Amino acid sequence: MKKIKDIDGNVYTEIKIGKQVWMVENLRTTKFNDGSSIINITSEEQWNDASRPGYCWYDNDIDNKNTYGALYNWYAVESGILCPKGWHVPSDAEWTQLEEYLIANGYNYDGTTTSNKIAISLANAKGWFASDDVGAIGNTNTAYDAFRNKSGFSALPGGYRGLSGSFVGIEIYGGWWGSTQKYEDYAWRRSLYYFDSYVDRNLDFKGLGFSVRCMRD
Repeated sequence: MKKIKDIDGNVYTEIKIGKQVWMVENLRTTKFNDGSSIINITSEEQWNDASRPGYCWYDNDIDNKNTYGALYNWYAVESGILCPKGWHVPSDAEWTQLEEYLIANGYNYDGTTTSNKIAISLANAKGWFASDDVGAIGNTNTAYDAFRNKSGFSALPGGYRGLSGSFVGIEIYGGWWGSTQKYEDYAWRRSLYYFDSYVDRNLDFKGLGFSVRCMRD
């Protein structure tokens, strides 16, 4: 697998899934690809009031950087220069394309090719809370072993940052921005939960902090 560097010198691995090429790790750059800095917003009050691009590490702890990457508000995504040159934050349609490919090609936890049951095939095999729910990411039943991270996407539960500036959900939840805006203050995101078997698609407020995965242009 090829390696990619961002402008900070962080190294990422790429993987081809269907006709798309994705980074295997969450983005962790502190600069846009033009070299300008992204504001590291640490205080809860400033995060709550932010209406410009910003990032943080979960719990404001840089030790979370290499494992989980950074959490970005959507204003950073909106810039169009967050990912390394030649890469971009995937649109809502591109996320859907990934999901449809995996469903149609046997990545559901039960091997079927209809309905959205692909979470376990996207999630990293380790790092998630345990769950007894059928087909869930955290279900340790050996019957699902063939599907754990089958796609190679290696999604991790990096949590998110709420509007109040609080940090929530590490080891339980992972959320990733898309580049598609729906309403003035909302954009699409995808998420995985340790107790679910599906990928969740929903709208969220632009001021929230989610992970970012980049896709090759």
